Amino acid sequence: MTASDDSAPPPMYITPEELNKTQIPLCFRDYCAHLLPELNKCRIENYYLPWKCEMERISWQKCQYDDYQRRMRKLANRKSLKELGLENSVSDELQ
Repeated sequence: MTASDDSAPPPMYITPEELNKTQIPLCFRDYCAHLLPELNKCRIENYYLPWKCEMERISWQKCQYDDYQRRMRKLANRKSLKELGLENSVSDELQ
């Protein structure tokens, strides 16, 4: 993901109906929620053994980390604009 991708939010790859069907809790319904149904299914099938489902877990954690990095870059950009006295452009970006 490049810095130019920070202006638009990442796409959602799963619909709210699919999230309800797979019973994903509200606190996990973020931009990485599309990875959770497969991870949860694997965990249930393997009785939550920690050495099973490693690839699914790692891909979900990587997605979470990338989302965190994207949000921190966006925050740093907002802070730098605010320090430069461009508060109007920051408030326009929020809307």
